[in-house]
Amino acid sequence: MVNECRTADGRITSANGVAQVASKAGPSSKLKVTFFWPFYGDYWIIDLDPSYRWAVVGEPDRKYLWILDRDRRMEEVLFRSIIEHIKAQGYDLADLIKTKHGS
Repeated sequence: MVNECRTADGRITSANGVAQVASKAGPSSKLKVTFFWPFYGDYWIIDLDPSYRWAVVGEPDRKYLWILDRDRRMEEVLFRSIIEHIKAQGYDLADLIKTKHGS
C-alpha cells in the first residue's frame, strides 16, 4: 500500500507499506500494516463510503485516527457527520488535525 500526503509547503510525501489481514477469522477490514519491518500496527477500517470516496481508519486503542478522502476538500456536512460517528465510537478528537489544502 502507498500512503501519500501533502505537506504544509505543498510537497507530496509518500510511504510504502505492506498490509495483511489481521485475522483469518475476522472481517477483512482489520489489517496489520508495516512501513518499517518488522514493526506492524493495527489499521482498522472503521467507516467507509459505499462508493469508496472516503474511509476512516483507526486502531483498537483509539489513539490514532485518519479520515481519508479521494478529493482535496470534503464537504463540511459530510465531515461533521463522520466526526459525530467517530465520537460515538469513543474516539477523543481533541488532537484531530484537519489538513488545510490550497486551491
